[in-house]
Amino acid sequence: MNDVAAILLAAGRSRRMGAFKPLLPFGGSTVINCCINNLRAADIKDIIVVAGHRVDDIRGELKDPGLSIVVNSDPDSEMSVSIGCGVAQLPGDARAVLIALVDHPAVPPSVVRTLINEWKRGAKLVQPEHEGRGGHPVLFDLRFQDELLNLDSDRGLRALFEAHRAEVRRVPVESPYVARDMDTWEDYRRLHEDVFGVLPQKV
Repeated sequence: MNDVAAILLAAGRSRRMGAFKPLLPFGGSTVINCCINNLRAADIKDIIVVAGHRVDDIRGELKDPGLSIVVNSDPDSEMSVSIGCGVAQLPGDARAVLIALVDHPAVPPSVVRTLINEWKRGAKLVQPEHEGRGGHPVLFDLRFQDELLNLDSDRGLRALFEAHRAEVRRVPVESPYVARDMDTWEDYRRLHEDVFGVLPQKV
């Protein structure tokens, strides 16, 4: 699926979590590897990981030779900066980009395929929703590439969606995990228990 690339945002410091989110255990793997595996299982070939804080640890964790790792030199910057870093490195044959967050490791490949299929049917901005709540990942046709490179630093993707409200397609999906943030330690424990039936191992 070379016409759809993915950007995985993993540059932050995870301050609210109290531990480094991408490298936390998740099932038999780590949070970031689960995210990568789900994107691969949806047949996405080009994946760009935007790292920042502890970038060397992330490089050491990721064994997939096909990944591109881009560094956001300011891990304290807004998400819009990381998005710009990733979009600037998209392959030339990409026609759409899926923007995924590292704190959504339980989003199944079927959701990613659903978003891509909506784009193939003509949607330009696609967002999953579960029981009326919008979530992640989100997919953008690259006609919006310049806007993704120049996002409002405070409002980020929300400003882009609002500017093109008529072109946004919200797609109902069965997975509740599209709308489950993993910001705190308790969020992480609950998500792990919901997905795997057990609490995470101690770290």
